[in-house]
Amino acid sequence: MTSDHLRADCTRCAGLCCVAPAFAASSDFAVDKPAGQPCTHLAPDFRCGIHGELRERGFPGCTVFDCFGAGQQVVQVTFAGRDRRGSPEIAGPMFNAFAVMRQVHELLWYLADALTRDTARDLHADLERARERTEELTRSDADALAALDVDAHRQEVNVLLLRTSELVRADAPHGTSVRGAGMRGRDLRGADLIGRKLRGADLRGASLRGAHLIGTDLTGADLRAADVIGADLRGADLSGADLTGALFLSRFQVNGANGDAATVLPDSVDRPPHWRPALPLTRTRRL
Repeated sequence: MTSDHLRADCTRCAGLCCVAPAFAASSDFAVDKPAGQPCTHLAPDFRCGIHGELRERGFPGCTVFDCFGAGQQVVQVTFAGRDRRGSPEIAGPMFNAFAVMRQVHELLWYLADALTRDTARDLHADLERARERTEELTRSDADALAALDVDAHRQEVNVLLLRTSELVRADAPHGTSVRGAGMRGRDLRGADLIGRKLRGADLRGASLRGAHLIGTDLTGADLRAADVIGADLRGADLSGADLTGALFLSRFQVNGANGDAATVLPDSVDRPPHWRPALPLTRTRRL
């Protein structure tokens, strides 16, 4: 499975992300939508009728979602290209398969990242075996996907991802501690940093696993080789930040953040179209 398979291809899907999940009227979505009911803006060809105006029309939540290519895998492989409109009985199983497949594809994204890390080359054989087992799951039928204990599989994979993170970060320059975060050094796992002013913070090699960074000012922050798996970056300002070599960064995370043309991203992550042009930036503080 190539990296292209882990990128959403809506032309080969059937609008699953616009039908399967539920969402409630909020700052992310303009209306309520029950699970299994198509969004009113979903066109007959399974394309979004307001794709170019989602943010302006009150649907920014749609712009940050990333299925990691699970949609086309479910439609084209699990259900062999069948259309739920012509076979309504497959709708429920298809939606359930999509929910599981997205998690499996997300794990493949992380494993692909880990396998590019030369510092963790001693783990590459184990990582490759985990990748092969995970890829095999993507070829399961709908019943097998429904029966899969995806949490247990995630925990097995996470052991290897943690070891990869430790090796890569140990080899990276050390940043300084963040005062008032309740933790010291580079261990900021699960830290509540919501809305914090971390402009220019030196977070090189930090563990930000599962950290809460909603609305955090990370302008000009140095996040090189930081582990950001599971970090919530919604509304965070990454303008001018350096995420070179950031571990396990996904499009899902950067799509929810704000940034500009001066933000440095890994090659595997595309720059979101809503990000601003570069602004003058002076790094004034290290925390």
